[in-house]
Amino acid sequence: MSSLRNAISRRAHKERAQPEARKKFGLLEKHKDYVVRAKAFHRKEDFIRKLKEKASFKNPDEFYFKMINSRTVDGVHKAKPENEYTEEELLLLKNKDMGYILQGIQSEKKKIERLSSTLHQLDNKRSNKHVYFAEDREEAKEIQSRIEQSSNATHFGNIPSRIRRKTASSYKELEGRKLRVQKLEKLYADMALQKELKKPGRKRKLREEEMENPTSQPVYKWRAQRKR
Repeated sequence: MSSLRNAISRRAHKERAQPEARKKFGLLEKHKDYVVRAKAFHRKEDFIRKLKEKASFKNPDEFYFKMINSRTVDGVHKAKPENEYTEEELLLLKNKDMGYILQGIQSEKKKIERLSSTLHQLDNKRSNKHVYFAEDREEAKEIQSRIEQSSNATHFGNIPSRIRRKTASSYKELEGRKLRVQKLEKLYADMALQKELKKPGRKRKLREEEMENPTSQPVYKWRAQRKR
């Protein structure tokens, strides 16, 4: 039946337009506009109802530290700034950070020295001394040629691939640690410079023509002060 009812053509009922006498009041609200406005109204109504329920069931003895670590400005909660350290406390924290970086530099240098000595021992040939006795010069030349052939074959041909891969990996690790030391030393120098700039006293940055040995890093000069 529903299919037959939909098969019959009907007149489309349209909403009336704004009367000519009421055009000064703006557009006439259509049904679709009312639906949007009603949904927004009920959504706000439900939100207010949930807030009232939450306030009614709230424990009056509830406490958390955000209550004393924040304040209300024009009805909006604003937290206190987290960084409330003094200049002395910040300087002490920077000293601790610099000590940690210096410890990392020393540790990396020790590892580099240990790794370099190990690779140096692998690269050096073992000095085995054997004494051969020959009857004449021709036999001595033949023995010499055999020794040279055997030493070349041992040095180049009999090294296992596993050891070769391990040696290459060790060299790669050595280069990576050297690069890490360079970065840590640069970071330590920057932090030391920032620490010195925090100290009292008049100072200025030197221009390139004022430096005896120009560098890419900034150089500062402090004004001499009279010692008491």
